[in-house]
Amino acid sequence: MTRRYWNINLEEMMEAGVHFGHGTRKWNPRMAPYISAKRKGIHITNLTRTARFLSEACDLVFDAASRGKHFLIVGTKSKAADSVASAAIRARCHYVNKKWLGGMSTNWSTTETRLHKFRDLRAEQRAGKLNCLPKRDAAMLKRKLSHLQTYLGGIKYMTGLPDIVIIVDQHEEYTALRECITLGIPTICLIDTNCDPDLADISIPANDDAIASIRLILNKLVSAICEGRSSYIRNR
Repeated sequence: MTRRYWNINLEEMMEAGVHFGHGTRKWNPRMAPYISAKRKGIHITNLTRTARFLSEACDLVFDAASRGKHFLIVGTKSKAADSVASAAIRARCHYVNKKWLGGMSTNWSTTETRLHKFRDLRAEQRAGKLNCLPKRDAAMLKRKLSHLQTYLGGIKYMTGLPDIVIIVDQHEEYTALRECITLGIPTICLIDTNCDPDLADISIPANDDAIASIRLILNKLVSAICEGRSSYIRNR
């Protein structure tokens, strides 16, 4: 794997609140190596270790992007949703930011059928065909299209399983993580002090509740993906 310098600044991470963990009562003992202190009843994450694993994750996604691999970013809680969408769009990645539908990856054939239906409905709407239907039928199809847009809009161009999945908040996205583990899809996961660091291929200890923290971590990963994509295009 290529080792590069990603300009991961500890002071910048402190300003974003990356180091703030959960209350000391809500912790996973397996996170002990990644915790540096306790302060006012909360655990403080060791940012030196965060920087190390974030750097490793950036190396991984850079190498994958430079080989034309495909990424999926998953983060469905309200604090993460907007950051996930903007990061994914910037890096031309697929994303899920509303709800992970059970079996979305492990039952890919069903997901693929839904995506075909979604694309067909979008094409019919753009062509004005829905307006030619009886009002009741048109309204029903528009509601269906809106529902599909909400849950599948971020993966509408996905034609197969992703090569790497980036997950924001292990607890919130546990179903998605387990599906990736089942399928052997490599995962990068933001983990707070209440998480299990052994589940993902690369776990990045970080505050997964603060918008600034989530945005900073995603921006670093996305920058690495964008650099990798540029390298891929140059070498084609």
